[in-house]
Amino acid sequence: MNASLSAQVWDDTKVIDSSDENVSKYVFTKGNAVAEAVLYKYPTYEERTVICCSTQSGCPVGCRFCGAGDYFVRSLTAEEIVSQPLALLHHRGIDGANVKRMQIMFMSMGEPMLNYGALSSAMKMLHALYPSAALLISSSGPKVSYDRLFEDSVDVPTIGLQFSVHESTDEARNKLIPFEHKLTLAEIADVGNRWHAKTGRKPFFNYCVHEKNNTEDDANRLYELFDPEVWNATISVICERDESVAAANARQKQLADEFQGLLMQRGFNTRVFDPAGQDDIGGGCGQLWFVQDWMKNNPELARKSVGNGLPKVHTPRQERRSAMMDDIDAGRMTITGRTPTRPETQDIPGNPFVSLLTGFNPLGEQPL
Repeated sequence: MNASLSAQVWDDTKVIDSSDENVSKYVFTKGNAVAEAVLYKYPTYEERTVICCSTQSGCPVGCRFCGAGDYFVRSLTAEEIVSQPLALLHHRGIDGANVKRMQIMFMSMGEPMLNYGALSSAMKMLHALYPSAALLISSSGPKVSYDRLFEDSVDVPTIGLQFSVHESTDEARNKLIPFEHKLTLAEIADVGNRWHAKTGRKPFFNYCVHEKNNTEDDANRLYELFDPEVWNATISVICERDESVAAANARQKQLADEFQGLLMQRGFNTRVFDPAGQDDIGGGCGQLWFVQDWMKNNPELARKSVGNGLPKVHTPRQERRSAMMDDIDAGRMTITGRTPTRPETQDIPGNPFVSLLTGFNPLGEQPL
């Protein structure tokens, strides 16, 4: 990577801090692309730092609960992917070498396996910079070759793999994820089983619980598909894509906790993902409020995805308004008209982090 190119990775970087001091969002823009990344600390950056970053600008897969599911611009380059965690760490003054547990997750926006060439290079760069950082790929499972991922996962022992399953039948999943050229649930299980056999590490399946996929039958179908001796489970809540609706509510958490119990009864090692910052900065998976604005303001670049125009999936309706009003009453949110007011953004002057990329080329490849 040459210096002149790395200095132009992004034209503008904005930071949006949540009222929850544990989470911040970063929005990167340039003439022909937008990306978002989210930074979490648990409870300090030194103890555990989690970064969710984008691999594409928009997304062609069209998931109906995702704010990026209606439009696709283009895939990001390896440099654009790497620049996101570098920018976050640099801005907060975080020394990766002093972080006890660092996780860099490719799950903010875009389908990683539809941009695997750039992602492969980015992961190798990041592994060279932060050898102990976990690098988690979260994929909807497009029908592509996974051979290169298998090879990289053997060479880079910190790569993890998660599939966004979200439903227990292919029929229901097709409505939620309308992208046609994708693996069936049985095919996802096979890919994960083979990845486990090659790496010795357990893949995850991610299941977004709502009121129509939380039954004993759903849990039984998942058990028949995914061997608990091979697979771990992530239980997620639906992070509301519409910023006029409060995302975090007690009903969401109840659904996730109850379904976690069903999977634990069947022998799964499970975790529940209920991210901070959902209601004031859109810090949860698939919210992408600022990306949605960018798409509206750049219609000449934002091509319609396969999901565009299809029914959207929202958070469970029960307690939706009361959760928002609780936040307003507690001073965590203000409203103007019908739309919650976002926290103020701050610009990062210039791009001070890009110097970290200058001349860095661990792969021995020619500058792009």
